Amino acid sequence: MTDRFMVDVAHEYMGKMGYKDTQYIIVRHHDTDHPHIHLVINRIDNNGKRISDQNEKFRNVKICMELTKKHGLYIASGKENVKEHRLKEPDKTKYEIYHALQSALSKCRNWQELKTELLKSGITTEFRNNGATDKIQGVRFGKNGYEFNGSKIDRTCSYSKINYRLQQNERLQQNHIPQPKQHDWQDKMEFYSVTKTAASTMGGLFDILKPSSGYDENQAEVFRLEAKKRRKKKGYRL
Repeated sequence: MTDRFMVDVAHEYMGKMGYKDTQYIIVRHHDTDHPHIHLVINRIDNNGKRISDQNEKFRNVKICMELTKKHGLYIASGKENVKEHRLKEPDKTKYEIYHALQSALSKCRNWQELKTELLKSGITTEFRNNGATDKIQGVRFGKNGYEFNGSKIDRTCSYSKINYRLQQNERLQQNHIPQPKQHDWQDKMEFYSVTKTAASTMGGLFDILKPSSGYDENQAEVFRLEAKKRRKKKGYRL
C-alpha cells in the first residue's frame, strides 16, 4: 500500500465519480492500523460549473466495491472487528448501545422488558409514531446525551427487526422451546443434507431397518411401503 498506489486508486475513484478538472486534496493518515486516505474535493470545477451529486451515495458504494474487488483490497466484515477503544463520540456511545441491545434482546420477550433491561445500562428508549397516528414506525435509543435511530445503530436494530425478535422470543417462551444458539440452524441444515444424501443413496431411511428382538414384522412391511411411496416423489422431507 504505497503512497503512489493509493493516489492512483483515488484518481480512479474520482474519475468514476465524475470529479474531473477540479481542485482536490488527497491526504494519507497513519492514525489507525489500516492504511487509508481522505479526499477533499471542490464540487465547483475549474470552469465554474457545479459537479452533479445526483445519486452520489449509491454511486459511491458501487464504485468503491468495484475498486475493492479490482485491486484485491480488504472489505471490513462488520462491527465485531472495529477497534472500539479508539472510537470517539458519538460513535463510542453508539457501539455501547449496540452491544447492550444485543445482550438484552437475547433475554427479553417484549418492549417493556427490553426498555427496563436497557435502563440498567443507562439507555433510554423512545418510539416514533407515523404522523399524528398511534402507529409506531421507528425507535430511538439515547445515552450520554446522544440519541440514535435504531437503524442508524445497526440494520438489525430497526424497530421492525427488534419487534420481530421479541415476538420470536415470546413464542419460544410460550412453547417452552429453548432459544437456538448461534450455530444451531447451521447444524440442523448439515444434518438435513447428510440424511437426505443417505436416503437418496440407500433408497430410503426405512429400507435399512432390520428385524431385531421384539421387532414387529408387520410394522416393518408398513415402513417398506411408505419408503416405496417416498421414492416416487422428487425429494424427501424430514
